Amino acid sequence: MKIIDLFSGVGGLSQGFEWNGFKPVVAIDFWNDAIKTYNHNRKEKVGISMDVTQFNDELLPNILKEHKIDGIIGGPPCQGFSTARLSNATEKIGKINESRNHLYLEFFRTVNIVRPKFFLIENVRGLVSANKGAFVEDIIERFGSIGYNVSYKILNASDYGVPQNRQRVFFVGLLEGKFEFPEKFGYKVSTKEAIMDLIQSNEEAIQKYSIPSKNEYQKLMRNGKKTIKNHEVTIHNEQTTNVISMVPDGGNIKSLPPKYWEIRKYNKAFQRMNSALPSNTIDTGHRNYFHYEANRIPTARESARIQSFPDSFEFLGTKGSQYKQVGNAVPPLLAKVLAEKIKSYLK
Repeated sequence: MKIIDLFSGVGGLSQGFEWNGFKPVVAIDFWNDAIKTYNHNRKEKVGISMDVTQFNDELLPNILKEHKIDGIIGGPPCQGFSTARLSNATEKIGKINESRNHLYLEFFRTVNIVRPKFFLIENVRGLVSANKGAFVEDIIERFGSIGYNVSYKILNASDYGVPQNRQRVFFVGLLEGKFEFPEKFGYKVSTKEAIMDLIQSNEEAIQKYSIPSKNEYQKLMRNGKKTIKNHEVTIHNEQTTNVISMVPDGGNIKSLPPKYWEIRKYNKAFQRMNSALPSNTIDTGHRNYFHYEANRIPTARESARIQSFPDSFEFLGTKGSQYKQVGNAVPPLLAKVLAEKIKSYLK
């Protein structure tokens, strides 16, 4: 089964679908760093750094001559539009059709041209409530007008084996059948369970594991690998390290005496992971989110573990770029669960 991955990033969605036998024939993203990483981790270098409009105009016609596409997946940016109350559906559609949303509209254009058996859209949960649900209405109506039955739901990645409370909305459209989202798993993986086997302080580029794997999640992430990459530790200045050291497991700056509250003036500053719970959402910065035990931010590899990228998946580029690549991705294990369910609907 062949798919196209639009706005692919490093390919978190692609990875989950690949684990279920789907084959990306092309992956498009405008950010070159992400595409370099995408291709580095795959035998078939199908990632291309280009604008999606250019892709639809220039590359897609030739792809369709060579391949029968079963699905289109991706996270098209749906830009927020005026929060003023819109008076009618026509006005809402007009706002959605404006230039800021051209990437979302290009995703629709790809689907409209290809007419695959399914599509999947991932986006921030705020999309559901934005402007009284106008975007949700538009997706259901716009894709419905070309024959798709659209289902949507906000999913928390931690309900599906990912050690992270990451809530995102997913839309799945089917030409045949009405998609029902998978049931939640009966367990959750904590931050400590996810990363406790990774070395705490080592500045070498390629490292060996410090201890044997201790649980099924660690075994899954290692998959027989002997070494790890992207695990360079950040060395903070002495003042920062001292403040972090006083924050308890799961605490933040408000866990400290009031004299420290002025250092960074918001409640989630100097927040430590809670070792007993899934992590907070891994974002692209990590400057205020610290390891549950070590007095530092998580490494790119620890963040990738929390996102459920296997240790064999290597991120290229500067350390800052690696963090951004990890934080922007869809957790592969969540993508795998969705791909498995979608596969059950395809004839």
